[in-house]
Amino acid sequence: MKIKKNDIVIVISGEDKGKTGRVLSVDRKKARLLIEGVNFVKRHRKARRPGDQSGILEREAPIHVSNVMLYYDNKPTKVGHKELADGKKVRVARKTGEVIG
Repeated sequence: MKIKKNDIVIVISGEDKGKTGRVLSVDRKKARLLIEGVNFVKRHRKARRPGDQSGILEREAPIHVSNVMLYYDNKPTKVGHKELADGKKVRVARKTGEVIG
């Protein structure tokens, strides 16, 4: 998977198309990402103990990795891999060839 935790991504399809956010977590088996401020769902919660809050909560839900692109240098970019002279493998922007931090 070419997107990692703490990357900034932009949603390219779906209800939240055009929104950007930081990746909070990555599920490699299901190929899904949890992105800050994107894909909100409502969950009905019942109070389990006295003092707990019940009601309708909004929180982020995972989104498939195919629906997002890495947002680098203020534009969406494709990601490639390149091996440096010292044998280290790094991510690079396809269009510019710059190493992505």
